[in-house]
Amino acid sequence: MSFMFNPHPYDDPTAVNRPKLEDKTINSIISGTKKSAEYISNMLATKAASKIGAIVVAFDGYVGAEWTQTVNLISQNLKFQKIKVTTFNIADVYKTSAELDELFEENLKEDLEKDPVLLFGKLFKGGYEDIIEDSKLAELKANLQSAGEKEVVIVYGCGAAIKALRPIYDSVFYFDVTPKEVILRARKGKFANLGDTIARPIKAMLRRCYYIDFELAGHLRWELIKNDEIDYYVASNDPENIQLIPKESFSNITSTLAKYPFRCKPVYLEGVWGGYYIKNLRNLPDSMINAAWVFDLIPLEVSIVFEAGDQLIDIPYFTFVQKEGEALMGQECVDKFGGYFPIRFNYDDSYHSSGNMSIQLHSDAKYNIENYGEHGRQDESYYIVATGHGAKTYIGFNEDIDPDDFIAEAKISEKEFTPIDYQKYINHIDSVPGTQVMLPAGTIHSSGRNQVILEIGSLTIGSYTYKMYDYLRADLDGKPRPIHTYHGERQLRKERKTKWVKENLVQDAQLVREGEGWAEYIVGEHDLLYISLRRTEFEKEIEDNTNGKFHVLTLVDGEKVRVQSLDNPELSYTQSYLDVVVVPANMGRYVVKNLGNQPVCIHKTMLKDGFVNDSVSDN
Repeated sequence: MSFMFNPHPYDDPTAVNRPKLEDKTINSIISGTKKSAEYISNMLATKAASKIGAIVVAFDGYVGAEWTQTVNLISQNLKFQKIKVTTFNIADVYKTSAELDELFEENLKEDLEKDPVLLFGKLFKGGYEDIIEDSKLAELKANLQSAGEKEVVIVYGCGAAIKALRPIYDSVFYFDVTPKEVILRARKGKFANLGDTIARPIKAMLRRCYYIDFELAGHLRWELIKNDEIDYYVASNDPENIQLIPKESFSNITSTLAKYPFRCKPVYLEGVWGGYYIKNLRNLPDSMINAAWVFDLIPLEVSIVFEAGDQLIDIPYFTFVQKEGEALMGQECVDKFGGYFPIRFNYDDSYHSSGNMSIQLHSDAKYNIENYGEHGRQDESYYIVATGHGAKTYIGFNEDIDPDDFIAEAKISEKEFTPIDYQKYINHIDSVPGTQVMLPAGTIHSSGRNQVILEIGSLTIGSYTYKMYDYLRADLDGKPRPIHTYHGERQLRKERKTKWVKENLVQDAQLVREGEGWAEYIVGEHDLLYISLRRTEFEKEIEDNTNGKFHVLTLVDGEKVRVQSLDNPELSYTQSYLDVVVVPANMGRYVVKNLGNQPVCIHKTMLKDGFVNDSVSDN
């Protein structure tokens, strides 16, 4: 999915997880910015009274975090108590904006021939230390070490808790922000890129964020979590109502939640080809013109909401993955995919829309790694959920055409804005609910109008979608949608035509197991994909076992079910139509019970047995 995404600010109130937490844990959470600042102030004052020397703390956080209000309130409280307070903004020790632009030049190249709207780049592999001026850091370190008796020193900002400074700190506070909120803040002009004093144009800013700023922040957060060096986790989506969670309580919450089936909070996006099926189903606000994409489980772009007493706490899903990776995914998966959640899920909704998705393809492992520094292939699959009249899914080339002719026309169209008879070139199947279509990297494809697709893809995080043709239409901003024939031509698998598609990518369902009133089928597996795509059908219930690998269940037909541990029945989640629910690897035996009156179909995604990380293989 795209780091350029423009999420609607709507917060879905239905995606709430309710783990059973101890009263001690719930009562330890401080809600409210003023209350949190008061708690921190009193804690620091107590420490200052008993410790020889200064009290030094770090307020670090994710890109877009807002520390100023909390720091100011703490300073006011401490000064009222006659305690000296000194604050340092870590941004003051960064290299200059010009120096950083030079440092990141190779990561953010500008070539309008290859990349017409400057969408792509290369992930920065360094750390915060690379953007900090050594002499300024040495000066800051000296100031911290020479702070006066009973003085409280606060270092705040992205990178405040770098390894070089951590031995000095008495406590580390981490202000986390969900991905959707970060983008909304960026679009409201609430922050600038690291090292900048003035915000760049929004697309340039978000491109820089994805390839640089988010990488730096995400990896430091991962390091702090791995080393158990966050003393207080701060859920800071609402600057007026931050939620302060002590280390032990945060660990109790995440470890408890990782035992349950759970659902993430979806993110909704409008689009030029967007439809109305899910907008109507989920009663999305009238202010949304449509719901083209529904990010139900895009690991780095959704969050997870949990109930703690009378509070709802919203944290980035990837923070949860970083904290509970082994329990959630299984050790083998953590090892193979470097700790990333390896599958992503979203809906493409073109139901009763104005047109198809673009004719497009995605890139393979070698291309993504060499050009973008990414993690591997961008494979996808479509599971057809619902259709209207005349719905089609486009996949591969027609048997009797020359793909080079299509490429030639696409190049002319990109430059001269000329139409293409795409149906002459692109093979299609009539869309039927329940059909699984696999889309390994390099396969030309499109979801046609008037259908809802459950899209399931590989772990590739960026949006390496090369549009070859987009019907000459403008985007919602009135500007022509970008075409990427340069990259597309280099990744297009021309040999994937009608016959190959039928034999490989659209398969007949294969029975795996069955019993009285239930059955499970493989609806899609291929050597190029490391996932197994399945469907379970039942009247009353079906039992299953994770066997150390997580499962992702989507209720694609039916009203409501309960996903429940067999060994610990209190661990459950009630799932509604089209909800996407994760069953963690550590659950083991579980049952799905039908709570409605009609038969149930559930789409199940899991890692293949004996899987290898095919995401970095192009065989």
